[in-house]
Amino acid sequence: MLGKLFKRKDFVSPATGNIKSLDQVNDETFSSRLMGDGFAIEPEVSEIYAPVDAKVDFVFQTNHAVGLKTDDGKEILIHVGIDTVNLEGRGFSSHIQEGQKVKQGDLMLTVDFDSIKELVPSTDIIVIFTSGEACTVNDVNSRVQNQDSNIIQLSK
Repeated sequence: MLGKLFKRKDFVSPATGNIKSLDQVNDETFSSRLMGDGFAIEPEVSEIYAPVDAKVDFVFQTNHAVGLKTDDGKEILIHVGIDTVNLEGRGFSSHIQEGQKVKQGDLMLTVDFDSIKELVPSTDIIVIFTSGEACTVNDVNSRVQNQDSNIIQLSK
């Protein structure tokens, strides 16, 4: 049992942009929820922030994906773009490292979306709850700001 789910204010938007359902992500692995449920943000700015207080479980060597784990065991994958692993880190800067504790709102990644957008199928920031929570986006296709709360509902 995972214990209580996130309270509305406990999870905030990691970026600014257009929030989307996973169904709208142009990648079957994500849109079919193979890795878990979640949402995506079509980014307007280059900064990606911690959506919760957590431990950095991993930072992929190309800096395109980050795994977070909360104190009560919830796991969150933040994956930037589709096929961005093929860029071998070009356009990505990490401001965190594995094992580090982050606080909600800490800067985790900076991405030069202008330099990569023509090289990949999508630059969507994909957030997956890999510990099994179901996710419903409150207002699909609306604009969210970094640190906005009440953007999703989670259930077990």
